[in-house]
Amino acid sequence: QVQLVESGGGLVQAGGSLRLSCAASGRTFSSYTMGWFRQAPGKEREFVAAIARSGGSTNYADSVKGRFTISRDNAKNTVYLQMNSLKPEDTAVYYCAAGETLYDYWGQGTQVTVSS
Repeated sequence: QVQLVESGGGLVQAGGSLRLSCAASGRTFSSYTMGWFRQAPGKEREFVAAIARSGGSTNYADSVKGRFTISRDNAKNTVYLQMNSLKPEDTAVYYCAAGETLYDYWGQGTQVTVSS
C-alpha cells in the first residue's frame, strides 16, 4: 500500500510558476512509475506528466511540454512538478499517482488556480 500526499498548490498569476510536491509513504517508492494528472471543473481527468522509476525517462502532455518539468528524488520518496509560464487553462486540481503497470495509487489532489 502506498499513500500519496500532494502539496504546493495555490493561486498564481498567468506567467507565474508553482512547484508541486508529492510525498509517498512506504519503502517501495523507487519501484513505481510516478505520474501527475489534473482535472478542471466540468472536465475529465487528464494526463500531465510521468517519470520512470529511475527518473531516466519522462513523458509530457503536449499542452505542458516546454513549460512543466517532472522530477523525482527516490531518497526522499518524493516526486515534483515544476510548472512555469502558467496559463489560466492550467487551472485544475492536480493529482499524483503511482503504479507499476497501471496507476494503482492516487493522492487527494491539490488545487492550482491561475488568474488572468
